[in-house]
Amino acid sequence: MTTQDLLAADTSMGAVTLRVADLDRMIGYYRDGVRLTLLSNTGGVAVLGRGTTPIVVLEHAPEMRHAAPREAGLFHTAILFDTRADLAAALYSVATRYPQTFTGSADHLVSNAFYCTDPEGNGVELYWDRDRSEWSWTHGMVDMATLFVDPNAFLQEHLTQEALDDAAARPGRVGHVHLSVGDVTTAKEFYVDRLGFATTAGWGEALFVSAGGYHHHMAMNTWNSRGAGRRQLGLGLGLVRIEVPGADDLGALVSRMHDTGVQTADDGRTVAFEDPWANRIEVTAPGRG
Repeated sequence: MTTQDLLAADTSMGAVTLRVADLDRMIGYYRDGVRLTLLSNTGGVAVLGRGTTPIVVLEHAPEMRHAAPREAGLFHTAILFDTRADLAAALYSVATRYPQTFTGSADHLVSNAFYCTDPEGNGVELYWDRDRSEWSWTHGMVDMATLFVDPNAFLQEHLTQEALDDAAARPGRVGHVHLSVGDVTTAKEFYVDRLGFATTAGWGEALFVSAGGYHHHMAMNTWNSRGAGRRQLGLGLGLVRIEVPGADDLGALVSRMHDTGVQTADDGRTVAFEDPWANRIEVTAPGRG
């Protein structure tokens, strides 16, 4: 692939939208458990984030059905914290307020990660990145692993009262989004060959992709969803947002999608399209529109 075929190096992920059945319960989880701030709540739509950065948008849709376990959709939303103290504060809050939602932990070499499942079954990853100078690459692929991390030891080493007291003002953002898909080959054709991410790792039935040499902005796996077809409208993932640096980058993306047969909708501010499993993607650029 040439540089014209790739997303801009400064591409990042935006807030993830979830359609939820019980809005109050889900606000409570992300606010009191994950330690996000409720930025707005009006008209059945609640936005939660860190500082002024939206991370999760909850849309109240009680009339919709829950997805079946093996359908395509969201595997997890991964929330990136700037410091291990901030990560520890979120982990401590989940562990004390919603202990039944905690599902595991891992040292991925590039990051420390802790995993949860929210009250409606949506996966959540809480993580902190090691400095890029500490990442290792082999033949263009980032070296990652899944090593055990003792969550209690992590808390003992990194939890601070300052991080617990000052969560609302401390930064955080969506670091990556991990999807459940029907097959990895089709995922690579869409997210790499058409959308313009670069492959950074592959673990059997999982694909990791990024822009600008990040370990991954998105991932897709078939661990629970092998062979899944297009999603039916329901609860769970509503929207994945990608942010590119400028209007020219967005224009290049639209051209790539058009040239590869992907239908897009453009309202002057946002370009929207669906992946092969009907996961909705919106791409924006600052100052456009």
